[in-house]
Amino acid sequence: MGSFIIKGGKTLKGDIHPQGAKNEALQVICATLLTPEKVTIHNIPNIRDVNKLLDLIKCLGVTVTRESHSTYSFKAEHINFEYLKTKKFTEKAEGLRGSIMIMGPLLARFGKGYIPKPGGDKIGRRRLDIHFHGFEKLGAKFVYNHQSNFYTIEGARLKGNYMLLEEASVTGTANIIMTASMAEGITTIYNAACEPYVQQLCHILNRMGASISGIGSNLITIKGIKELKGCTHQILPDMIEVGSFIGIAAMTQSEFTIKNVSYDNLGIIPQSFRRLGIEVQRKEDDIYIPKHEHYEIETFIDGSIMTIADAPWPGLTPDLLSVMLVIASQARGSVLIHQKMFESRLFFVDKLIDMGAQIILCDPHRATVIGQDHQIRLRPTKMTSPDIRAGVALLIAALYADGTSTIHNIEQIDRGYENIDTRLNQIGADIQRME
Repeated sequence: MGSFIIKGGKTLKGDIHPQGAKNEALQVICATLLTPEKVTIHNIPNIRDVNKLLDLIKCLGVTVTRESHSTYSFKAEHINFEYLKTKKFTEKAEGLRGSIMIMGPLLARFGKGYIPKPGGDKIGRRRLDIHFHGFEKLGAKFVYNHQSNFYTIEGARLKGNYMLLEEASVTGTANIIMTASMAEGITTIYNAACEPYVQQLCHILNRMGASISGIGSNLITIKGIKELKGCTHQILPDMIEVGSFIGIAAMTQSEFTIKNVSYDNLGIIPQSFRRLGIEVQRKEDDIYIPKHEHYEIETFIDGSIMTIADAPWPGLTPDLLSVMLVIASQARGSVLIHQKMFESRLFFVDKLIDMGAQIILCDPHRATVIGQDHQIRLRPTKMTSPDIRAGVALLIAALYADGTSTIHNIEQIDRGYENIDTRLNQIGADIQRME
């Protein structure tokens, strides 16, 4: 288990570049299974979850070639279905929630797929019903073995259909779109997720020859075709990392520029930070964060306490609520953080309370943060990262704290952030990695 040793209280200055989007990378890498032809993808982040998926599809028989630091080519000419029945496959797939998205491409192209119940963050229930109900709507048969926790899906001849998703699941929408792209006839998906990740998946599929319309809306129409071809694709910058860097700059009273953020794909994120009193300046496709001696949380028009809540896109992504919670602890004013979509993501706040933050955990979904306006600096401490986003929130707190803090289980942070210690050290942080 690795650890970060962080000497807090330092101000940062310079330029920082966000990595490629983790969630998009997981989807488009799975999409390469849909064709035997070469697919080249640029801006793939070097992070644990993506590397696990690359290893998994290599073992499936996909030829994966690293052409540069962040560019890979894929050729899924031959798939080894016997590997899907091995213990080694089960172990690899169980450790990665994104592994569920190999099911759709395998079903679409080969008429069958197998997967164990995937793992991932311990942030509450994350049901897979949307995926399998969608497969069934397309004509596949689904079996779940409760003893082995193994899913089997088969469908020799898939047919398009109309479906109304009971929730706008991002990975569920992605899986169904990939499957429907090669199903016979027309598929209509209503209440589809429309995050930039899903839009990017649709774009790569269209470049591969698919016929998908309604991109960017919650009503997606797919005209299935028999075969898909190769193409080239560029992954967007990671909007969660962009938001994390905004939070780091504000919390540590630093000044720096986040380069090449694809601003138009950030949605409501800049506006949400401005509600916390943070000045977010757009400079072409960069974001400049000036030094903040203070930042003040807005109130609603009637003067009532501000509420920051997550929602399906184009609402605020739940992945940034942990970051917003920790930076609110040093704002002027108070805010209610409402995590609607996952019930276990706020339990890391006990560590912030130990550090001196004034936070009331109302229930598994809501926390009230009383900002201290830098009057009481956070105390250093030892803590353990429970998941990717909470881990980065704790890292932000440690960068601000007056003294040396330790964060254990940084493998969780490494799942979603590429060399975060190295990149922050380059602009003035003091983070030591201990293996």
